[in-house]
Amino acid sequence: MTYVIAQPCIDIVDRACVDECPVDCIYEGERALYIHPDECVDCGACEPVCPVEAIYYEDDLATEHIPYLQDNADFFFDTLPGRDEPLGSPGGAAKMGALGADTPLVAANPPQGE
Repeated sequence: MTYVIAQPCIDIVDRACVDECPVDCIYEGERALYIHPDECVDCGACEPVCPVEAIYYEDDLATEHIPYLQDNADFFFDTLPGRDEPLGSPGGAAKMGALGADTPLVAANPPQGE
């Protein structure tokens, strides 16, 4: 089981969850943040600090956010635009920095707040 970042994060990318995560498993794409499903230890520290309530335990996802469970995994295990290979499990987001790519699901969302 893991936590998932869903649609409300798109174009917000507030890093309060990143700062709170004790295992450094929240990675930054271009328009959204993503939780690595294998690196997350299910501590839940990220969920209460999210200002837009975009983080959910996977069993608590609302129906409209269920696609984001697979989407978070796809960010790490699919080859995304601008990458030659999947990111995999690099063992920590801090050393990676902003990765400048998003999954097709996130990229297809219209800009938020405009």
